[in-house]
Amino acid sequence: MKHLLILISAIFLFTACSKKQYFEPEDTTSFNQDSKSISSSIKSFNRDGATLDNGQFISSKGVSNIKLAEGFEFLNLNEGKVISTNIKDKIFVGKKEIVTNTAVVAASMKDDILALVNSDNSIMAYDLRDGKILFKEYLSKSLANDNRIAAPFFMSNLILFPTLDGKILVVSAQNYKVVRNIIVDADNKFNNIIYLNVVNNTLIAASSKKVISVGDGVLNIKEYDLRDIIAHGTDIYLATIDGQIIKTDISLNIMDRKKYKYAKFYALAFGSSIYALESQGYLVNISEDFKTDKIYDYSFDEEDKVIVFGDTIYIHDEYIKLK
Repeated sequence: MKHLLILISAIFLFTACSKKQYFEPEDTTSFNQDSKSISSSIKSFNRDGATLDNGQFISSKGVSNIKLAEGFEFLNLNEGKVISTNIKDKIFVGKKEIVTNTAVVAASMKDDILALVNSDNSIMAYDLRDGKILFKEYLSKSLANDNRIAAPFFMSNLILFPTLDGKILVVSAQNYKVVRNIIVDADNKFNNIIYLNVVNNTLIAASSKKVISVGDGVLNIKEYDLRDIIAHGTDIYLATIDGQIIKTDISLNIMDRKKYKYAKFYALAFGSSIYALESQGYLVNISEDFKTDKIYDYSFDEEDKVIVFGDTIYIHDEYIKLK
């Protein structure tokens, strides 16, 4: 009887696996742009960059020749200064070491003011000139997070702090008081802010389940299961778990969309039009007017770490610059 149950279980598992569906486009073409190698493979990444195995890092400016201190990982690059962390209790801002006593998961800097998001979901502003904490606030703890944690954003005389529990705290950079609390996503386990940007004076933010825009006093909220989100000009592009590529305006009104059955997109990039990297070894390119598309064969290991800046996709130990 025991052996019969094991056999039935094995048959059930095999049948379930055999029914798993994959993106299998009928009409594909070879991708004729050569990839270029980078100095090492990607060890870890966040929303603002990646750390390589050899201690160098990738940022929006490309692969840096600078090596991080041993045991440290890249957080951000602002005003020519590299911000890195030992994922425990210290960060470096340039060559300046700061003891934080907690792990820092996101950071940005402007005019010697350092804005931090910590692993315990506390946020703080720190004055690099005299070492004083200007502002600190503790929020409810978040036990599970998407690793694409957005960094704080400096906007005129405000600091926008993305939190690990789905909020954005808007803090005055003059008196360091909270002036607004924007709830992006209070409903999900993985609800940290994964995207934060200001596009044409409109705040765009997202968790893995929701996207918001805030402009001219109007709050727009849309629910999506997101794989990725980017902005190009005043257009917002979304890739969803169910295989959609969606183009919206800054108020999140849908302008165009295409759906690719069973597609599992990893990342979006923008060359002269939108590209989406797909897990089964394809690169989908949609024309800017969304009327035509091309699907390129582009082989890569779906376990490889991927990060995108603009028109450049970094995969494991190589990159491609899209046309």
